[in-house]
Amino acid sequence: MASNRPPPGHFELLYFAAASDFAGRNTENIPAPIVATDLFGVLEQRYPGITEKVLSSCAVTVNLQYVDLEGEDAADKDLIIQEGDEVAIIPPVSSG
Repeated sequence: MASNRPPPGHFELLYFAAASDFAGRNTENIPAPIVATDLFGVLEQRYPGITEKVLSSCAVTVNLQYVDLEGEDAADKDLIIQEGDEVAIIPPVSSG
């Protein structure tokens, strides 16, 4: 049985809904450590246009905890995503 853990030196990034559609995948391993506020820049390099079309309206979790990464006063602007962490990109959910 395959392990769900990322390889050494990486964290697991989970994509949901529109983020998954844009990236063309549900999960990806990204090198760690990385400053959390740099994550969107890394993703923009990999998937040009993702910031404007998807990430600008998404929530981010690190190890199942929502993080605030936007603006100079962001509570988690100095957060470092570490090896083995689980990060999720969660677009807004609509209901009808």
